[in-house]
Amino acid sequence: MPDAAATARAEAHLADGVLTVVVGGGWQITADRPDWHDLAEEAMEATGTKEPPKKIRVEGRGVTDWDSALPLFVGQAKRGAEAIHAQFETVDLPHGVDQLVLQLGQPKAPKHEDAALPDLFTAVGNFATGLVRELRDISRLVGECVFSIARFFRGQAQFRWRDCIHEMQQCGAMALPIVGLISFLVGIILAYQGAVQLRQFGADIYVADMVGVAVIREMGPLMAAIVLAGRTGAAFAATLGNMKANEEIDALETLGVSPVDFLVMPRMAALFLMMPLLALYSNVLGILGGLVISAGILDIPASLYWAETKTIVDLSDLFVGLIKAGVFGILIGLSGCLRGLQAERSAAGVGAAATRAVVTGILLIIVLDTVFAVIFNILGW
Repeated sequence: MPDAAATARAEAHLADGVLTVVVGGGWQITADRPDWHDLAEEAMEATGTKEPPKKIRVEGRGVTDWDSALPLFVGQAKRGAEAIHAQFETVDLPHGVDQLVLQLGQPKAPKHEDAALPDLFTAVGNFATGLVRELRDISRLVGECVFSIARFFRGQAQFRWRDCIHEMQQCGAMALPIVGLISFLVGIILAYQGAVQLRQFGADIYVADMVGVAVIREMGPLMAAIVLAGRTGAAFAATLGNMKANEEIDALETLGVSPVDFLVMPRMAALFLMMPLLALYSNVLGILGGLVISAGILDIPASLYWAETKTIVDLSDLFVGLIKAGVFGILIGLSGCLRGLQAERSAAGVGAAATRAVVTGILLIIVLDTVFAVIFNILGW
């Protein structure tokens, strides 16, 4: 190891228009060291000339140890030569110093000014281009899922039931507390708001009708779907995005394993199977929430509340809710996996994919729920 305690030294002399600076010793940024400007002035005064040198040479054969202090000194000498339009050269400097000096001489990157807002046509064009790209990606993933399902029924899909069961546990059993709490509170809110209005007409008993129909047909499947879109959809996107960033998906493709068969289908199947069960669970908790308000505020006996609920709710209402729940599960899995596969290969890209998965999932759920309302109304269900 070089002697780090050696003192930095530099000698300068001017002869025949060449200013030679010989540096040696140990150059440390925390220690005292010669100043370039003082050395140049002393050399000029020693020769008694006022004419600037035509060439500046820095020799470093005597350097024993150095850090950033030496490149800074040599960089000052180089800038001094450029200021007087003189030649500059280095001789026997330690390895790496010249490269650092070149880096010091690189101009700073210009600051980017804030981009102006695009005009109307540019904004519309960008939106249309993005929409076409989104539709293309969605269509491609849906098509790959259809082919994967066909391979599954032929026994050729690389589908792992172990992963599917694990995801069923994560999106099913592990989601029961939050789904139950939200559904129970929604049932309380519906019953309370209905009780305030119906009590004015002496129609307290119809709170059971309103809560039963609203929860079983709409709020039960919808609340369960929204909770899973924020909980499970984001988890799917983050998992697949992280796998993409770590090139695990590329490794699967290299091994001839379809990412759709191996990663997407187990997750979508788990959501498709668990969403109807969660919707039933949400229905029960929502109706219980309405029962609490009816018994506590309206003084309606629990037996009468249940009897009225069974009178107004039939199997078609339950069937409608279960259909919605199954389709919502597919949408949540599709949006989460799509955003995960679209994620950029960075930590920020994984976070953005999770956020986009939640937004996409909730948006698709609301839009499709509206479509279902129109279709079921036409069918008379």
